Amino acid sequence: MTGRSGAVAAVDLGATSGRVVVGRVDGAGSSARVHLDEVARFENRPVRTLDGLHWSVLELYRDAVEGLAAATRAAPDLAGIGIDSWAVDYALLRGGRLLSTPYAYRDERTAAAVPRVHARVAADELYARNGLQHLDFTTLFQLDADREAGVLDLADRLLLLPDLLAHWLTGAEVAERTNASTTGLLGVAATSAAAAGSGAADWDRDLAVRLGIPPRILPPLVDAGTELGALTATAARGVGDTSARVIAVGSHDTASAIVAVPATEPGFAYISSGTWSLVGVETERAVVTEEARRAGFTNEGGVDGRTRFLHNVMGLWLLTESIREWEREDGGVRPELGALLAAAAEVPAVSVAEFDADDPAFTAPGDMPARIAAWLTAHDRPVPATRPELVRAILASLATASARAVHEAARLSGQPVRVVHIVGGGSRNALLCQLTADATGLPVVAGPAEATALGNVLVQARALGLVRGDLEALRALVIASSELTTYRPRTTH
Repeated sequence: MTGRSGAVAAVDLGATSGRVVVGRVDGAGSSARVHLDEVARFENRPVRTLDGLHWSVLELYRDAVEGLAAATRAAPDLAGIGIDSWAVDYALLRGGRLLSTPYAYRDERTAAAVPRVHARVAADELYARNGLQHLDFTTLFQLDADREAGVLDLADRLLLLPDLLAHWLTGAEVAERTNASTTGLLGVAATSAAAAGSGAADWDRDLAVRLGIPPRILPPLVDAGTELGALTATAARGVGDTSARVIAVGSHDTASAIVAVPATEPGFAYISSGTWSLVGVETERAVVTEEARRAGFTNEGGVDGRTRFLHNVMGLWLLTESIREWEREDGGVRPELGALLAAAAEVPAVSVAEFDADDPAFTAPGDMPARIAAWLTAHDRPVPATRPELVRAILASLATASARAVHEAARLSGQPVRVVHIVGGGSRNALLCQLTADATGLPVVAGPAEATALGNVLVQARALGLVRGDLEALRALVIASSELTTYRPRTTH
């Protein structure tokens, strides 16, 4: 299971914050354990300008480099660096220079792009080609907005955001396959090319041409575990004296998180719970039936050629945006989450009116409590009178939406589900985990909370020979290294 010794650094970028985590595998055989040490954390705050909502990507890179400098100080034997982030967003470059600051996926510019794309390629054909659930902010819709603005005519390269940071560290211009699978420009066969051993799997260039996206901007595809190179002299000045190699991991953060699902046998569903809740099952091949399309299920690439057959549920974004609004109302004083959750747990279930957590009305930033109240009013349901009641309504609605997705994933894929694994930050939310067990009627195993960093670390460690084995062997190491909590469904709640 274990090979030589050394540490690796995971750069884990989320939609609200980023961090750098040092991971190390100690011990051998059944006594092997993976340990994580967070050495840096920083904010990620998009900026709204006259032309829309953008990511402060230069600040993110600066903070990541400073975090990697802390990692080299904490681990002088640092052997690897891997980067993961949210999906779909990208930068356009010309001659290695940014053409503009990357847009954030919650920007409204794609509203007009969706009908333009569907006029060229119908929604059902798109699904048959790329297997993706329709989301207005998928990369191909964003690219249509750039095409309409004339920006694509100027670009000679597209880099997804984790690949952009890897480019600035190493000079490599590539697209890691799990993240590329979220763009809408990668065919379902190419998503699992690593498992199929097909060197011919590539971008769907015919689709790109039909949509007016120049194929020349699409970089070469690489699989998770591919070495991208050493730090450039420029990057090394910021990071410090290290011989660490940059490794392509499952650069879509959910792909890394699913590596760390603590399950070595089939029959499980997962919920990667954070800003979004990604709810689904792991399959060997894509499910691209018309029924799956109408149910809003997506097929995204996983590490080792697995397919993540899942549905996007709005996630804890609903709660964090509500807290942000209450902080504004309270003059900058942030409500204490633990107290809110404790009070919400005391709210009787019969007094909670649920809403549709999948409704696109909740996608954009803004006054979430007011939006939820408007939805409930429009559907003749009572509006929560207190903040704890609203928190309970949010968590109950998320649990119901997740349960619906779990059972649909099992039915559409033909894979029975006996247990649900919640990984990511939401696994720390005991009320959410219990409500999910109640809603699914299945046991819920919560943890690890640090699944994304764990998956990132383990893929690097395997690529560098620090650990050995297949995906199930990596997951066995996760089980041995994690504290897990099981929630049983209650007959009444």
